[in-house]
Amino acid sequence: MDKKMREIADKVRNGVRLSKEDGLYLYSSNDLLTIGMLAREKKKEASNDYIFFNVNRHINLTNICISRCKFCAFGVDENSPKPYTMTSDEAFAYASKAVDQGITEFHIVSALNPRLTLDYYVEIIKRLKTTYPHIIIQALTAVEIVYLAQISNLSIKEVLLILKEAGLEAIPGGGAEILDDRIRKELCPRKANSEEWLEVHRTAHELGIKTNCTMLFGHIESYEDRINHLITLRRLQDEAPGFKAFIPLPFLPENTGLSNLKKTSAVDELKTIAISRLMLDNIEHIKAFWVMLGIPIAQIALQFGADDLDGTIVEERIMHAAGAKTDKGIAKETIINLIKEAGYVPAERDTLYNILKIY
Repeated sequence: MDKKMREIADKVRNGVRLSKEDGLYLYSSNDLLTIGMLAREKKKEASNDYIFFNVNRHINLTNICISRCKFCAFGVDENSPKPYTMTSDEAFAYASKAVDQGITEFHIVSALNPRLTLDYYVEIIKRLKTTYPHIIIQALTAVEIVYLAQISNLSIKEVLLILKEAGLEAIPGGGAEILDDRIRKELCPRKANSEEWLEVHRTAHELGIKTNCTMLFGHIESYEDRINHLITLRRLQDEAPGFKAFIPLPFLPENTGLSNLKKTSAVDELKTIAISRLMLDNIEHIKAFWVMLGIPIAQIALQFGADDLDGTIVEERIMHAAGAKTDKGIAKETIINLIKEAGYVPAERDTLYNILKIY
């Protein structure tokens, strides 16, 4: 190690929080294996030899979206060739198909459809929770919740309370992208700004609703923007704890308004996962989201600080619209084998990281 890397290693091993300067140095360093080693040490402190996964069903209720972000290949206009919106009955039937597979989570995220009201989501969540009380409902990104508050003339807190009463138990981390309004104005000017995204998660945590957080990287942002984003999440977790996991998401350019950009490299993806583990000292879990990373990189990421592979998913649509080459779902047995091959112990969890079974 060079002098600066030794200083960072000493900080990591002594529980001293890394600074912005430290984070930027790690991105500038080509010593990928040392960065990975330090991240692996921190992962071991957080979760020993366990690698987590869950058995879940993704449900994307509609692809009609007024936001039409440059980086998105999923959302379409209402008059486009292939719009869709599930009815309440269709959503219930779609969710129910996976129940026999032993799922423990309904993961419901969609788009900003101007024809769908808060009542539509409440009805679906309430029906699923009433019928399957043992399955946790993780639903609606902060962006969707801000939009529902706006069209309902309600506060974010009021919307969250209504959804919680219906059966919402956790909120996914999507929509964070990069928490910098200069970048958001360029990429996604028609959806929640940085402070609105943060307010949803802050309020959810205060109401006892656990959430995840994300970062979409590899588009027009700089390394400094990434580190600022991580520090912003870290600061919110200090102020109002409630983030369960952080998910770094590599940008997939195919079929998007930024299709001229190159896909992130494996080195950038692994380095970002490791740096996330080192910078986010107060968020316990780091996911290697196999859908976007691809299974080989996700498996290697387990040696770079990640301790979670997400879940079985059953049928993912949003990332695949942007050219994800992975399967739309994965068998539970496959996840277990991938984890064992990497030298770790598979731990099936629920949404809130309660361990259900060790393999």
